[in-house]
This record gives sequence, C-alpha cells and structure tokens, in this order.
Amino acid sequence: MDDVMGGSVSIPALGVPSEGAPVVDRAAAAGGPGRDDLSASDAPPSDAPPTADDTPTPDDTPTPDGAPAADERRPGKGDEAAQVDVPGERDDRPAAVPSGAEGTGAGGRSNGGRRVIRAGRDLPAAIAVGIALGAVILVPLFTLYPIWVAVVSTAVAVGTYEVVRALHVAGMSVPLVPLAAGAVAMPITAYAAGTNGLVLAFAATTIVSIGVRAIRDPAARSDDPRGPVGIGGDARLRDIAACAFTSAYVGFPAGFATLLTSAPDGHWRTIAFLGTVVASDIGGYTAGVLSGGRHKLAPTVSPGKSWEGFAGSVMACVIVGAVLMAWPLGAQIWQGALLGVAVAATATVGDLGESLLKRDIGIKDMGSLLPGHGGIMDRLDSLLCTAPVAWLLITTFLG
Repeated sequence: MDDVMGGSVSIPALGVPSEGAPVVDRAAAAGGPGRDDLSASDAPPSDAPPTADDTPTPDDTPTPDGAPAADERRPGKGDEAAQVDVPGERDDRPAAVPSGAEGTGAGGRSNGGRRVIRAGRDLPAAIAVGIALGAVILVPLFTLYPIWVAVVSTAVAVGTYEVVRALHVAGMSVPLVPLAAGAVAMPITAYAAGTNGLVLAFAATTIVSIGVRAIRDPAARSDDPRGPVGIGGDARLRDIAACAFTSAYVGFPAGFATLLTSAPDGHWRTIAFLGTVVASDIGGYTAGVLSGGRHKLAPTVSPGKSWEGFAGSVMACVIVGAVLMAWPLGAQIWQGALLGVAVAATATVGDLGESLLKRDIGIKDMGSLLPGHGGIMDRLDSLLCTAPVAWLLITTFLG
C-alpha cells in the first residue's frame, strides 16, 4: 500500500574549496584585479573589461570534493519529472513554478510557503478500483454466500501466484500448483466444514507442497544464480520454510473470512470485519497526509508509515467498529471499540510485514493488476493478517 526509491537531492556547494583545491580570488573571478595581480607589472587597468578567456565558467569553478558542478546543481526545465517526492515527507526544495503560474509549486510548498498535500499514489484510479472491489464483495455477500466464497478463493489464488513469483525472484524453489490449489481449497473447506476443515486443508496444502518440492529437488548446477547456498540441504530447508510460509500467509487466514459467514448474520459480521479494515486504511492515509507524517513509525521498513497515520487508523477503526458492531449486530459499544483497536494494530502489522517482505526481495509491488494499488496482495496484506483476530473477537462477542 506502500515506497519511493532512488531519489536524491543535491546540496549546493558553499564556495569553500576543499583541501588541495586551488584558491579562487573572487575579485579576479569577477573580472577585476586579484590580490596577486596588484603587484604584477603587466596588470591590466582596473577599468579594463575582462576577456572571454579570463572569465571563469561554471565548469571551471572549483567546488568542494564530492560536490556536483554548477550545471548539475541546477536542474533544467526538462528535469522536473526527475524530482522524486516521498509521500508524507517535507520537501524544502525551491518550487519550480512556470512563468505566470500561481498556487503550488513542485517543491512541496505553495508560493506563499504553505504545505502542499501529496497523494503519493494515483488517487483517482485507486478510488475507482476500490469502488469496483466493494461492489464485487458486497453483491454476493448479500445474495449468495457460495459466490462470496468463490470471490475469496479467486483472490487468494491470485495472491498466492504473486507471492510465489516474488519468492522465485528471491531465488527460492516453491511449487505454484499445490500452493494455489490449497489456497483455493482452504476458504471453501472453512465455509463447508468449519475450523476443522480449514486446519485439515492447511495441513494438506503444506505437506503436499513440501513433498512436491522434495521430489523435484534440482540437481546442482555450476550456473545456479543462488551459488552454493542454493544447492543442497540449505536450499531444501529454505524452500520448505517458504512453502509453509506461503500456505500460512495467504490461504489459511482467508479461511477465517469465510468462517464469518457461517452464522445467520454472517454478512453483517463480514461487513464489520471488512469495514473496520477499510477504515484503518482510509484513516491512516488521511491523517498521515494531512499531518505530513513527520514521526516515522518504521522508517527502515516503510518510510511512508507514521505515528500520526497510525493514530488516524486507530480513531477511524474505533468509530467504525463501534457503529458496525452496535447497530446491525447488537453488540456493546465497547466491544466494537475493542475490535477497532485490534484491527488497527493487526492491519498495520500486516501492511508492514508485506513491506518488509518486498524490501527484502527487492521489489516495489507484488503485482500490477489493480491500478493505483499494485497487486492483489498489496490489498490483501492487512485483510489477511486481520481476519483471524476479527473472527475470534466477533465470535467471542456474539457467539
């Protein structure tokens, strides 16, 4: 939901020569007599205009060691697209405002020095995709539960594909077919057979995927990009762990989302779960953007996350959770508020967990299926982490 990479800002040289650099006489550089020229017999008159050869160019002006030349420090008219802005972070670069333009510039401030709010994503596309996803979820949820289960199974199948592909990028040998088939089966068995069916499907998926990996253990190759670590027992142990991780990360928690529909008011229980997670995303995003996100929550994992955004997530989740639990489900307000706090925490953990996974692998998004969002897993990360906790709390409160 989450990173901007690779941007850098140049710091203008201070005009102080570094050690070993020639000393520049400002007077001489301006075209007049320098300190050493005053004692020379052939010094030109003070009113003599400087020649073209005597006038230093920006390329000739010495700068401190490591500082860029003058033409590198001043981006040209065509360089505006190369300036990268980190969402939620303050940018004090001079605004690049076209001639005659008014309002906000590209440097993070308006012409009057006011803070500019940056979205950090394709917001119109993200909103449109969010509305479409909401329709795909709500229509079957209030009509036919089997269609809702099919929607969940399809989503986790695509999510499993994205995770397996990412693990392949990291050099791991993880079988796609048994993991994707198990991801489809787990929500279905949870809906049909309850928690026992979910646990059995999870165990079968993990065992079968590990067995497939063991059978197709690749022979050692001298051109293996993973090197010695990718050959032999170390690789097998790592891939076995990756199989179990994929099964537990995607398909297993998705089964708890379909378990919510086993009760007569299951559609409202599911709405309470989904609505509170959506409130976490919207509240955190809005609070982070409006506040500027100056106090980073986990800067090494997700630079866009801030404590201000987390506070907004908690507030939004508490409000939405209390309303959804008290109004259609008849629970106590404090129960809905407690659900909101738990959802805000688990949704944030899920988001940060996927950000850490992507950072370790070296990818920005899990996919590009959803414009403005990324891949399916970039939307499911917080939902999957929250589903077991939401099911446990809602079931405990309502029976």
